[in-house]
Amino acid sequence: MSLPSPASCLPSLHRMSHSAEAAHGHHYTTTGLDNRKIAIWAFIGSECMLFASLISTYLIYKGKSLVGPFPHTPWTDPSSGKVYPAILNIPVTSASTFVLLMSSLAMVLALSAVENRGKPLPPGAGWWDKALTSSKLWLWMTCLLGAGFLAFQAYEFTSFVHEGLTIRRNLFGSTFFTLTGFHGAHVTAGVIWLGTLLAIDYKRGLQPSDALNVDIAALYWHFVDVVWIAIFTLLYLIPD
Repeated sequence: MSLPSPASCLPSLHRMSHSAEAAHGHHYTTTGLDNRKIAIWAFIGSECMLFASLISTYLIYKGKSLVGPFPHTPWTDPSSGKVYPAILNIPVTSASTFVLLMSSLAMVLALSAVENRGKPLPPGAGWWDKALTSSKLWLWMTCLLGAGFLAFQAYEFTSFVHEGLTIRRNLFGSTFFTLTGFHGAHVTAGVIWLGTLLAIDYKRGLQPSDALNVDIAALYWHFVDVVWIAIFTLLYLIPD
C-alpha cells in the first residue's frame, strides 16, 4: 500500500486552511497578519510619500516669497505702504494641535472599550471605570475633537485671507494652503470614517470581533496626528 506524497496533500491542506479562516471570518496572509492590516499599512506608506513630497516642496520654497505676507516677519508693501504683520498665529495653532493630540488619546480609549466589551467590571468600579467601557463615548469624543481641529483650521484660513494671504498671493501661500489643506482633507475623511463606526455602534454595538476594524481606523487617525506634528513643527515653530 503506497502512501500519498506530501505534495499531493498540500492542496487539501490549503483548502482546509481557507475553510477554517472563512468559518472564523479571518483573512490571514502568509505573513500571519490579516490582509486588511497589511492594506492599511501599505496605504499609510503611500500617504507618507504624498506628505513627504508636499513638505519637501514647502521646504524648497521656504523663505523665497518675493512679496508678503510672510509667516514669521512683518512686511510693508512698497507700493501702498500697508504693513502686513507676521501671518502665523502660534497660540491658536498650538491649541488646535493639543485638540488633535487629545483625539488620539480618545481613539485609544475607544479601541480599548471595543476590545474589552463584555468583560465584567471589578468590584467597586466607579464612574470612570464604567466610562472606559463606553465605545460610543470615546468615538464621540474623537469625532468632536477632530471636528474642533477642523474648526480651528477654518478660522485660521479665513483670517489669513482677510489679512491678504491667499493661495495665489506668494510662494508661502501656495505651499501652505496646499499642504495644510491636504491634511485637513485627511482629517475630514477620518471624522467621516469614525462617524460610520459610531453609527454601527448605535445600530448593533461594536463587539470584540469588530476590534480589528476599529484598530485600522485608529491607525489611520494616529497617522494623521503624527503628520500634523511634523507640519506644525516645520511650518510654525521653525522660522525662515
